Order: sequence, then C-alpha cells, then structure tokens
Amino acid sequence: MIAPDDLAHCKAAIRTGSRSFFAASHLLPSSVRDPALALYAFCRLADDAVDLNDKKAEAVLSLRDRLDLAYRGTPRNAPADRAFTAMVEEHDMPRALPDALLEGLAWDAMERQYETLSDVRAYSARVAAAVGAMMTVLMGVRDPDALARACDLGVAMQLTNISRDVGEDALEGRLYLPHEMMEDEGIDPAAFLANPHHSPAIARVTRRLLAEANRLYLRSEPGVAELPLACRPGIYAARHIYDGIGRAVRRNDYDSFSQRARTNGRQKLGLLALSVMRTITASMMPRSAVLYAKPLPEVAFLVEAAARPADAPNPRIATLLDVFSQLEAQKRARA
Repeated sequence: MIAPDDLAHCKAAIRTGSRSFFAASHLLPSSVRDPALALYAFCRLADDAVDLNDKKAEAVLSLRDRLDLAYRGTPRNAPADRAFTAMVEEHDMPRALPDALLEGLAWDAMERQYETLSDVRAYSARVAAAVGAMMTVLMGVRDPDALARACDLGVAMQLTNISRDVGEDALEGRLYLPHEMMEDEGIDPAAFLANPHHSPAIARVTRRLLAEANRLYLRSEPGVAELPLACRPGIYAARHIYDGIGRAVRRNDYDSFSQRARTNGRQKLGLLALSVMRTITASMMPRSAVLYAKPLPEVAFLVEAAARPADAPNPRIATLLDVFSQLEAQKRARA
C-alpha cells in the first residue's frame, strides 16, 4: 500500500511535470490512479534526472541502482522510490518493463540518433510503450492483444512528443527524427543540428511522423475496450489529449521553433468529456478485427514481458548489461 504522504508527493510532481497525464488521471478509478501516479512520478523524475543532468551516464547508472533497490524491497529513502516499490509489490510488476524504460534513457545518455522510422519506434517502445504496458498491468490486464494495442498508444504518444519538440530538441543538440525521412526531404541531419531552424522540409518530415502517430492512435483504440470499464475514460482521455497536441502542431504549420504546441485547460475539459462519450459509444460496438493485429515488431518484447512475474529473469539482460558497460566507459572517459 502506498503511504499517503508519498502519494501526495507523487501527485504534486505529476501536476507540474506531466500536465496531460495529470488531467487524464482524473478519469481513472482510485485503485488504478494511485499506483499510476506512483509509476508516472518515478518515470517522470527518472526522465528529468537524465534530461536535465550534464552527467547523463552517471544519472542512468544511478537510476539502475535505484531500480535494483526497489525490486529488492529496500527503496532509497525518497517518496517516489518508496511509492514505486509499493506499486511493484502490490501489482507484481515485471522487472523487464521498467528495465526497458531505463534502456531508452540510456540511449538518450548515449545521444543516440535514429536512421529509420523503425529505429524511432524502437526508442519510443522503451520510453513510452513500456509505460503503457505497465499501466495495463496496473489495471489487471495481461492479455497479449490488449497489451499490443496499449503499446501502439504509447508509441503514438511518443511520436507526438517528438513532433512537438523538434525545435526545442534541436536547439539542445538532440535529434529524434529518422535520418532517412530527413534525407528524403533533402536535409542533412548533421547540418540541421549545426544550424537548427524551421523550414518547409522539416515541416514535411514532422507531418510524416505525425501521420504515423495518427495511424497508431487508430490502431490502439480497440484495445481500450478490453480494459476494465472504469479505466476506459482515463485512457481515452490520454489518447485524445496527446492527439490534441498533434493537432496543435498541425495548426502551427508544423513549426516547433517559433511556438510550442499545447492544449489549454478548456480544450482538455472538452477532451475529457469526449472521452466519457467515447467510452459509452465504444462499449456498444462489436470487437474490431484490429484488436488482433500483431504487435509492432519493436514492442513485441514488452508484450511478452508483461506476462512474466516481477521476479522473473529478464531475457534481455545481456543487452542491458552491454548498454550499462558502455555507460560505465562513458563515465570513466568523462572522469
């Protein structure tokens, strides 16, 4: 059981650090909302620990140690860590799922860039779809089809984030757009990072990435109907709020340099109302064949991982150890 003080700390962290999720969480039942707040607080703070830290390798290695302590049942003496540990124990959360998130953060620390759309989906699988899979486990659902659709939603949301943040990321020396797409539009990725600016070509790349996000939003929807009824409005809300960010990017002509796409409070309220209506109408519809579509190849390992208990060995541990050894080398070189 999550301690009330720890939960209050997580709620405050999410209220300021992840407004879209905080808005959507109001439509979740408390039995799911509370552990979800603990999960998102830990993930949000983990992301910030890497994003806002000059010593990114050290930050990821520290997160690895914190995750080890959580899964031993002896968390670091901090509210987010204690709440995360309680969530893991109460819901038997497979270790491979937060490990996947940690691997994605390690890729950030290594300043990895991505050649193809599949590579970007693989990154999105780790930093976003892994969270979607964990949310599905919190709801007591481990059906492979429902998990595959949850992962579709997670990847779609991350592609939306990438599209919204093209300018901000480039000005900070980060690039998540697929090199192939950029080169198709006549953009040299290295030259773009050396002199980041908006252009019609960058707008076309962003539009293509959002088109993929939209495809995955539509693929994800049949999975929502497989969740407990009380959970569906909150997940529809997350889907519509993030898609609303994508629509804001389109309204801005795909220009993320001169303005940041966002949804305001009134728009969020409208999307929350829409989510309740979607829950009602979707409950009356027959199951869609899309529900049974195979998972994206990049997320298949997450679907398989969700079926395992918390203490099951991670079959991808060798890959993780290789990533951590690269970070250790990066840390030594920096020192």
